[in-house]
Amino acid sequence: MEINKIQKVAVIGAGSMGHQIAMLCALGGFETYLQDIDDRSLEKAKEQLEVHMTRWVRKEKITEKEKVNAFSNLYMTTSIEMAAEDADLVIEAVVEKLDVKREVFAKLDQIVPKHAILATNSSTIVNSKIADVTKRPENVLNMHFFFPPLVMDCVEVVMSDKTSKETAQTAMDFCEQIGRTGVLLEKEIYGFIANRLLFALSKEAMYLYENGYADFKAIDTIAKKALSHPLGPFEIADLSGIDVGYYANMQLYQETGDPNDKPAKVVEEKVKAGHLGRKTGKGWYDYTIEKAIK
Repeated sequence: MEINKIQKVAVIGAGSMGHQIAMLCALGGFETYLQDIDDRSLEKAKEQLEVHMTRWVRKEKITEKEKVNAFSNLYMTTSIEMAAEDADLVIEAVVEKLDVKREVFAKLDQIVPKHAILATNSSTIVNSKIADVTKRPENVLNMHFFFPPLVMDCVEVVMSDKTSKETAQTAMDFCEQIGRTGVLLEKEIYGFIANRLLFALSKEAMYLYENGYADFKAIDTIAKKALSHPLGPFEIADLSGIDVGYYANMQLYQETGDPNDKPAKVVEEKVKAGHLGRKTGKGWYDYTIEKAIK
């Protein structure tokens, strides 16, 4: 399928990634449906997008007319049938759990037209582990946006050995259409490129912290001051969501059986306590204090 044949896009999941991906699609001129099973998530998504786009207008990144046009392209619904029916491209952005994604893809395969492309925004799980629940593995691939999608200019487009070149090229063209740089990976590997690099850094940071070599704040400071990283590994975990990294590590551990791939104990403790980072107000850092100061 060629890019000019994509008219309707569906984004499944209105969380921290999904609602921003949907807005990128709407800004790109596509009729876009954002679906979530929770009305409150959709309401929150709409409020957050209004704030983002108002800020963009104020900073002259877009005009007021472009903002109005984008919102006129964006529809929100709790019905996956309404969202995906007649969709040419579906981007799944649900929780980073393989069984949930497989369930969503199996349902989507029954709803969307035969020509539709099904993409997963998974940050680690290769699409071949999902595609087999569909009758269109050649139309399935990863489109991994980075958090936050409205800011980060990169999408990892990952092919399996069954993804067609036409599907991959259409995805790459779509990235360009919505103002994002698509980078093609012609071979699958768990975690892709960016997260494999990040995992290595995070794993070492956790080792240094858990073994008492330095406080997590000191490790973040060294990463920023000595390595010129914009954020330290613990700040990145808070930004992307500590639970996201936890589930990614659990998935890797389930695949390899290697105890070294299990999440660090301190990470598991934070997930169980609900301290997931910025989105919950507390993770490695306490953002409730930050808000109080402001």
